[in-house]
Amino acid sequence: MKRMRSEKGAALLEAAVTVPIILLISVGIFEFGRAYQTQQVLVNATREGARLAVIEGTSDEAVFARVNDYVKAGGLNALNPADLDVKRNVAVAGTTASSVAVKYPFQFIVLNPVIRLISPSATAGGPGLMKAASVMRNE
Repeated sequence: MKRMRSEKGAALLEAAVTVPIILLISVGIFEFGRAYQTQQVLVNATREGARLAVIEGTSDEAVFARVNDYVKAGGLNALNPADLDVKRNVAVAGTTASSVAVKYPFQFIVLNPVIRLISPSATAGGPGLMKAASVMRNE
């Protein structure tokens, strides 16, 4: 008869291997969800800016204020004026349009530090630059 090996500690070892993987996946889901939400706020802010830019007589400062207000209402940090690009009279399909583009620095809050615990030289989850732009036909 063979001796039964003790399985004491097997569950602990399995948990030690799987729990960090599950946590990394969970953090990744939350972080990428936050990144997607940030991108949506930026896209909607540029749409609001483009809606205002197509109205004749509005200033670039008014467009910046509208975009910045929308970004702040979306829970993001305020923009710098250099991060917003307003172009009027852009040629589009035989007509003119106004273009509003924004750049926003984005950094993962939890994902980058967790990845650096695993691999200190990793750059995944590091800071990045999100961009969004909208074009609307001038009326």
